[in-house]
Amino acid sequence: MLHWFSKGRPLQLAISATCSFAFILFGYDQGVFSGIIGNENFLDTFGHPNDSTEGIIVSSYNLGCFAGCILTFIVGDFLGRRRAMWTAMLIITIGAVLQAIAYSVPHIIIARIITGMGTGMETSTVPMYQSELCKPEYRGRIVASEPMFVGIGIVTAYWFDYGMNFISSNSSSASIAWRLPIACQILFTIVVSILILAVPESPRWLYQKGRDAEAMQVLSDVYDKPFDDIEVVKEARDIKEAMKLEEENAFQWRNLLQRDSVQTGRRVLLAWGMQCMNQIGGINLVVYYLPTALTDNVGLSRQMALILGGCINIMFPIGSLIPSFFLDQMGRRKPMMIWYSSREDDSDGFRGFLLPIPVYIWGRTKLYTLGICPEILPLHARAKGTAIGISSNWIWNFAIVMITPIILNRLQWKAYLIFVATNALFVPVVYFLYPETSRLSLEEIDLLFLKSDPVKASLDRSWMERRHDLESKIVEKEKGSEERFEVVDQ
Repeated sequence: MLHWFSKGRPLQLAISATCSFAFILFGYDQGVFSGIIGNENFLDTFGHPNDSTEGIIVSSYNLGCFAGCILTFIVGDFLGRRRAMWTAMLIITIGAVLQAIAYSVPHIIIARIITGMGTGMETSTVPMYQSELCKPEYRGRIVASEPMFVGIGIVTAYWFDYGMNFISSNSSSASIAWRLPIACQILFTIVVSILILAVPESPRWLYQKGRDAEAMQVLSDVYDKPFDDIEVVKEARDIKEAMKLEEENAFQWRNLLQRDSVQTGRRVLLAWGMQCMNQIGGINLVVYYLPTALTDNVGLSRQMALILGGCINIMFPIGSLIPSFFLDQMGRRKPMMIWYSSREDDSDGFRGFLLPIPVYIWGRTKLYTLGICPEILPLHARAKGTAIGISSNWIWNFAIVMITPIILNRLQWKAYLIFVATNALFVPVVYFLYPETSRLSLEEIDLLFLKSDPVKASLDRSWMERRHDLESKIVEKEKGSEERFEVVDQ
């Protein structure tokens, strides 16, 4: 398969760069509107919307993201990972153009829905693609770095909005202050679209489509090893074994909640539940509305609110640094329980939340995804299951973002008590229901769910170590047999 980079490390870096820029775009899309909705020209253009209308305008993007997940569910397996990502970039570009030229509430809502459709397709595909093209021992580190790049995008959008805030609302070019930041999404889509052309397709998707020779070539190129190398042979063998196992449990709607041999239904629910918890914890209250809350409820000036919002959101990328380097050693379960224990608490009113918010963001930044959604799903349900899991993220995101202006306006600091309670509830949920998946290949996670108690089996891996030893002996024996045959032929 043709790609623009040499084998091994350069190709792995190109794949990571492609996914990283996609996550920066995702973060930028999320953060850009927070500094716009308080802009005077924006408010004048759309008739100074009340809290309900404001919630609809902002959350319509998330509704579009949900639709994008459904679209991925329908066409994801047909398009493949690369074409799905490229299609997502095209849709986001169209939506960004329509947002940048909007002059009415229905126009901006439709434009944001279209942009969201592209983002939903992007977030349903990119984590899955990245998980399928990295080594098990590095997957936790790579996947954990995703929110760091999301945070970089959010911070970039915040400070861009702050810079645009200096354009006078009385000048003839006042609308540039909010139209230009929206239009700049297109710069990111162009970069990602070009990079997508430079990287290979997922080997797991190629095997799924019967393109075995191309899949082996991708594995060989990514690992920079010959076809008969133990690592390449083992990876190919694991994928094929997983596919054979999963063919017996073809993913259909009637199997969604059924208990088949690889527990597809349970795994889909775990993916859906993780993304649900991400949003009900309330992180997007901070992402979308922090400057507005600081202005309306704390009493800060708009300029100071934008400065403080930008500084607070720097905790997104900073909070990602430790897990990005050490998540494989830390595992998945313990960090998730610790991060869910971090909370927004404001018993002293809105002025009191200024200190806890950076701590809260540091904890919650990793919960966009810890790789749980794509890596916990079996191959035959990975595209559709990831779309279902991410759709949970977006439908709950839509609900939270839509009601946030209303509850902040009417409940004020008491609104934060809701999220204190939900985060506390999630700790035992993770402890009892979610297995530890660090340092396991995607195919080994399939074997994990063959056990009656996957959580217990994930913590005691002696059975996995015995399997590794047996597989290594088998591969060595087969390789030795092939070498003997070559000598006889000569």
